[in-house]
Amino acid sequence: MRLHKTFKQGVVLLVILFVMASCGNNKFPGFKTNENGVNIKYHFKAEESEKPVLNSVVTVNMNYRLEDTVLFESSKFSEPLRFPIIEPTFKGDLYGALTQLNIGDSVSIAFPADSFFMVTAGLEELPEFVVPGSPMYFDIKLIDIQSEEEILSEQTAMLKMMKEQEQLLLKQYLEEQKINIAPRESGLYVIDDKTGTGSLPKAGEMLQLHFSITTVDGMELYSTEGQSPVDIEFGKPFDTKGFDEGIGYLRKGGKETLIVPSNLAFDSVGRGQIVAPYTTLIYRIELLNIRSVAEVEKERTAKAKAEVASAEKSKMEEPVRIKGYLTRNNIITLPTASGLYFIETVKGNGVKADSGSTVTVHYTLYTIDGKKLQSSSEMGQPFTFKLGENSVIKGWDEALTMMQEGGKATLVIPSSLAYGSNNKGPDMPAYSPLVFEVELIKVVN
Repeated sequence: MRLHKTFKQGVVLLVILFVMASCGNNKFPGFKTNENGVNIKYHFKAEESEKPVLNSVVTVNMNYRLEDTVLFESSKFSEPLRFPIIEPTFKGDLYGALTQLNIGDSVSIAFPADSFFMVTAGLEELPEFVVPGSPMYFDIKLIDIQSEEEILSEQTAMLKMMKEQEQLLLKQYLEEQKINIAPRESGLYVIDDKTGTGSLPKAGEMLQLHFSITTVDGMELYSTEGQSPVDIEFGKPFDTKGFDEGIGYLRKGGKETLIVPSNLAFDSVGRGQIVAPYTTLIYRIELLNIRSVAEVEKERTAKAKAEVASAEKSKMEEPVRIKGYLTRNNIITLPTASGLYFIETVKGNGVKADSGSTVTVHYTLYTIDGKKLQSSSEMGQPFTFKLGENSVIKGWDEALTMMQEGGKATLVIPSSLAYGSNNKGPDMPAYSPLVFEVELIKVVN
């Protein structure tokens, strides 16, 4: 029996989150230990009613928190938190508690934070913000109880409604676009926007395409605009059945629009969070060229050789580019042993950052030629990470241990301490030295 995605996610969520160890009341003042060993405090007790049983599906409002920090709030999610009741994992766990609740009951459950992070989450050590032995609390309100069969029936009804909605949206689209052609035998609509020349593609030929994908109600999903065209071997599955069929109707230089009903796309399953079940897709495709596999491989080989040559040239020119930046900006600072240039612009007077510190940083990234690429300040999103765990480039790990809270610095980082031979796009090709302006906002040791 296949469960709806939300239902299955609820199962996984609960398996991950709620394996808790019971503890005594001496650790949790104000809580009572019930017959199942759960440390529980009632905020509101509803009238006696149906209670959850094994395999019931419960809907809850839930927060979990430390004494002074809320870590999770179900109210912030678009869908209610729903999960099935399973056999208790140990005496006094959440499932044992829920089987004693009535709809409308509001309670808190307490347990050691160590159990949650070390046992449930499977961490090797406690997060820095957790004091060993400190309590953790789940605040729960039981909203509803349903059987597994009721949930499946509900999801079946929802999918039926979505399927009917697809037909309405498709009809509306055809009317608005004044499209009166009949679909192909498969159900695919093919609109010839520009007739190409030459023969139709043959299996094994490489088709060079530009294309875009939108939903029938106009949401853009993908486009090659501004990118290199895509080479696809005709006859091999590439995207949806509708796309794979539709490109076979193009000739070189031709353009077409494909209307692809869900039965030729992602049907009742959808595609993750991107494409909902029963979604009709619209493709706009241009066939630029038809070539042999050998021609395309030859082109790819030549391109790869050119990229290697360009990278070697960049590697040789890197020291000159760094020297030019230093000269233009009157920087006389000597590099560290690793090659990092650290130019302190504001000396901090707070906590010193060390390997293992959790730091919060604002930064602005420039190319060595002065082009601004990104700024956390402009985005209003400071970056927090732990030093010394290789979660950032080596230049950052080294430079920030030279700073104190409140400090600012300019970092000239050679590629050996950044992305090395990796190509990170047109603005950061292989062997690109980088310039960062950084501000160390906070340090937690």
